[in-house]
Amino acid sequence: MLRWMIVIFLALVILSWLTPWLNKLGFGRMPGDFRFRLFGREWYLPFTSTVVLSFVATLISYLV
Repeated sequence: MLRWMIVIFLALVILSWLTPWLNKLGFGRMPGDFRFRLFGREWYLPFTSTVVLSFVATLISYLV
């Protein structure tokens, strides 16, 4: 279980590091990604970007 926690932590660190670069490529502004303001705070739900990134990760895992 400790191994999975480390993997998830590293994946979140890498994803947060890549976020500005992914925003330049258009991730986060796709048609299924929702941004809205509620209670004075901006909320972000990246449904389409998550599906696309999961598809890319699956393709990479099949190729390797």
